[in-house]
Amino acid sequence: MTPVIRSVALLSALGAGWLAAAGAGLDEVDRSPVYGFFITALLGFGLYASTSGIVIAEFRRQLGTVVVAVTLGVLAKVALIFGAVFFVFREPEHLVLAVAVAQIDPLSVAAMRAGSRMSDSAKALLSAWASFDDPITVLLTVYLTAFALRGGAVGGVGSFAVNLLLNLALAGVAFVLWALVRGRVRRAEAGGRAVRYAVRAVMVVAVLALGFVAVQHSLLLALALLGLFFRPDLGRWVDGLAEVGMFLATAAVGLVLAAEFSWALAGVGAVLGVAAFGAQAVVAFALTVPRQWRGDRVRLALGQQNGLTAIILALLLEPTFPGAIAVVAPAVIVVNLLHAAANGLHDRLTSPTPTLARSTHPSPHPTPSTP
Repeated sequence: MTPVIRSVALLSALGAGWLAAAGAGLDEVDRSPVYGFFITALLGFGLYASTSGIVIAEFRRQLGTVVVAVTLGVLAKVALIFGAVFFVFREPEHLVLAVAVAQIDPLSVAAMRAGSRMSDSAKALLSAWASFDDPITVLLTVYLTAFALRGGAVGGVGSFAVNLLLNLALAGVAFVLWALVRGRVRRAEAGGRAVRYAVRAVMVVAVLALGFVAVQHSLLLALALLGLFFRPDLGRWVDGLAEVGMFLATAAVGLVLAAEFSWALAGVGAVLGVAAFGAQAVVAFALTVPRQWRGDRVRLALGQQNGLTAIILALLLEPTFPGAIAVVAPAVIVVNLLHAAANGLHDRLTSPTPTLARSTHPSPHPTPSTP
């Protein structure tokens, strides 16, 4: 899918969600439990799909860079985004909105991975970055909201710690289960087609069951960890479903935006989106100074994508900061359009130009024709 077609498809999905909400008169769709479960499930699938495609050897090799990216990198991006938006609007409350768009959407990364020209090392870095920066942005949302309100907050560090422990517990249960069956799975993969398909089906059911528990209790970090080891061999199905999920997520943004849209807040969102895309470029260039990243620096710098995590954080902030959704949703669209346009232009500029080698002298020994 070319960047132009992808941009048109994203805008079409957004418009479809918008028209569906307007036609059905859905004014408070974001407060529906069904909508909340739907977008959380999409986000959970995005986390799993993103980490399940990581080459584990590359992930281990780049672990230090990943840790820096999801800690100091996230903080640096928040500072850069807020600095740019504050310079334009002079509103301290925009600090929490900067947090909402500082992370990279794992579902979008998973959807784009198959057609990416990045090396395996760069794919591992970007996928892990997108999958594990979510907890950091949630924690920042708690603290920076408290700072912005000077005492008010949308959560607490105690509840965050409990949630983190539950995530690790669920991932630990899944890992024990995998350790018990992985030998049998490997033997089954070496057997006949019927046995292979049966084992893969059982593994898919297990992943779905674990995923349902994770989504039901908002234990999404566990799904990101699950994708590092519990991997049914589904070929290209995961990447294909990730691409479908990305468009469903964009339509979900349209459902919310239909009731919340205003031109003034959309202007703030546009600036926020441009700032988020630029902040990724600055931080990625800083992280990829070593020579090994020379061929991937630009693609990593153009890797910012936003989606469901930003929308979920905006829904969390909306009761305290009215208009958060109306700002963040346009920012998500702006970031994704910038991503499509910038990466398409970079691919065009760096595509090798085919040349025909012409010989100025005929060969003295012509090659005999082969029947």
